[in-house]
Amino acid sequence: MSLLIDLFTDHTLRIVALGAGAIGAVAGLLGTFAVLRRQSLAGDAISHAALPGVALAFLVGAAAGGGLAKHPLMLLAGAFAAGWLGMLVVTLIKRTTRISADTALGIVLSVFFGAGLMLMRIIQDLPTASKAGLDKFLFGNAATMLRIDVLTIGALGLLAAFVVLAVWKEFKLLSFDPEFMAVQGWPVRWLDILLTTLIVVAIVIGLQTVGVVLMSALLVAPAAAARQWSNQLGPVAALAALFGALSGVGGAVVSSTIPRLSTGPTIVLMASALVLISLTLAPARGLLWEHLRHLRQHREVRVAQVLVGIYRLASEHPDPTHPHDIASLDAVGLHAAGNTMAQLERRGWAQRANGKWGLTQRGVAEARELEAGGAL
Repeated sequence: MSLLIDLFTDHTLRIVALGAGAIGAVAGLLGTFAVLRRQSLAGDAISHAALPGVALAFLVGAAAGGGLAKHPLMLLAGAFAAGWLGMLVVTLIKRTTRISADTALGIVLSVFFGAGLMLMRIIQDLPTASKAGLDKFLFGNAATMLRIDVLTIGALGLLAAFVVLAVWKEFKLLSFDPEFMAVQGWPVRWLDILLTTLIVVAIVIGLQTVGVVLMSALLVAPAAAARQWSNQLGPVAALAALFGALSGVGGAVVSSTIPRLSTGPTIVLMASALVLISLTLAPARGLLWEHLRHLRQHREVRVAQVLVGIYRLASEHPDPTHPHDIASLDAVGLHAAGNTMAQLERRGWAQRANGKWGLTQRGVAEARELEAGGAL
C-alpha cells in the first residue's frame, strides 16, 4: 500500500513511472509484430545501432551550441536515424549477398555498436561539462527522466499507436501471410518499411530509460508473455501493451524502494517475471496446464485399458458382466488400482458387489466400442 501512496504523492516517482509505463506499452504493442514475424533479433540490432546516432547528435548539438547537445529531441532524432540506417543496411546485405538474415543483423549490431562506443570515448575526452550523463543511453537511467522526456515519449508513443491502429489490417496480413499480400498487389515493401520505422521509434524512446543493452528485452518479453494467453492478434497485442506498461511502472516503483537499484534492469526483470508466469500458468499453453492435461490423458488411457481388459477377461464367461476380484485382475496384468475402478464406477461402466468388480451394460458397450475402434 505504501508503494501506491508513493506513486501518487512522489512527483519524481510519478514522472518516472509514467514514462516507463508509456515506453513499456508502446514496446509491447510493436514488439508483438516483431515476435510474430520472427524478427526478435531486429530489436537488439536496432537498439545497438542507435548508439552512434546518439553520439553524433550530441557532437552536432555541441558544435551548434545553444544547449542542443543534450536536448531530448536532438538525441532521439540521432538515435532514430542511426537505428533506421542500421535496418536499411541489414536489408541491403540480405538482398545483395548470400548472407543470412540473422548474420546480417549480427554484423550490423556489432559494427554500429562498436562505432558508437568509439564515438562515446571521443566524447568523454572532450573538454566540456555537458557530456556528463550521456552514457545513460548504454544502460539507462530512468531516475533522470524529466517532464519534457515524458511528454516526448507520450507524443511519439501515441503517434506510433495511432498508425498501428490505422493500418491494423495491413500489419496483420504482413505478419501472417506477406506472400498473399504481394499476390494481391499490396505495397508489401512500403508496409514493411513503415512497421520497421515504428519499431525503431519504440526502441528509440526507451533508450534513456532501459538503455541500449536491455531495450531489446523490453520489446520482446511482453509480447512473448502475451502470446501464451491467446491465439488471436488483437488480444495478444492488447495484453503485450498491458504487460509492457505493468513492467515499466512496476520496475520504477520497485527500484525506488531499494537503494542503488537501477530502474532499467528492474523493468526488464519485471517483464521477465511476467514471461515466466505466463509460460507456467497460461491456460492454453502454460507448462502447468500442459502437465495437468498430460496427467488427465494418462488417466483416460489407463481407465480405457482397464475397461477393455476387464471386458476381455469377462468374455471368457457367458456373461460379459461377470465380476472379478482385484487379485484376479492384477493376476492378468491389469493392475486395477482402486482409483481407476472408482473412475469406472463414477462413469457407470463398472459396479462393485461382494468385494468383486464387474462391468455394467454401459461399460460393456463402451469396451466393445473401444475395441472395435482399435483404440487399444
